Amino acid sequence: MPFFPSLEDSAGPGEVFTSRPELYRHWSQMSQTLMNGPSELTPGERELIAGFVAGLVPCEYAYVAHSEAAYAWDIEEGLIERLVADPSHASAEARLRPLLDFVRKLTVAPDTLAETDARAVLDAGWTECALHDAIAVTARMHFMSRLIFGHGFIPMSRERAKRNAAARREKGYVGLYPALAGDENEG
Repeated sequence: MPFFPSLEDSAGPGEVFTSRPELYRHWSQMSQTLMNGPSELTPGERELIAGFVAGLVPCEYAYVAHSEAAYAWDIEEGLIERLVADPSHASAEARLRPLLDFVRKLTVAPDTLAETDARAVLDAGWTECALHDAIAVTARMHFMSRLIFGHGFIPMSRERAKRNAAARREKGYVGLYPALAGDENEG
C-alpha cells in the first residue's frame, strides 16, 4: 500500500503528477522530449536505458514499466532482464555495449567514471549528444525511482505495464495525463 493514505493501492507516479500539475507539468514535458523527442538514440533505446537503470537501482515498479515500454518500441523481449542479470553476456548490439557500460557505471559506481568510459562510447560511434541523452535518461530514472520509493508505490503487473507501455507509445509522456498538457502559465 502506498505511504500516502489518499492514494489507491494501484497508484503510481501519474497520480502524483496530476495532483501537482504546477510542479510536474514541466517534468512531464521534459520527459516527453527526453524520451521521445529528437535524439540519435531511438525511443526504444532510451526506454531500454530507462529499464536497465531501474533494474540496477533496483526499482521494480520502474523496471517493469520501462522494460515493457522498451519492448513496445520493438526492443528484443527479455534483453533488459538479461542485461541486468549479466551485462557482459547479454545479446545487446555491439555498438550499444559501451553506452550501456557507461550507464551501468553511472548508476552503480558514479564516482569511478573516467574520461576513458566516455571515450569508449564516442569511439563506438556515438556522438556527444547521444552520450548526453543517455546520461539524462539515467538521471531521470534516478529521480523517478526516488519518487516511487518515497511514495511507497507497489510494482505493477507485467500485463498492466504492457497496457501502459502501449498507451505511452501512442500518447507520449504528457498525453497520458491531460491535466499536464495544459497551458504552462496555469497553476
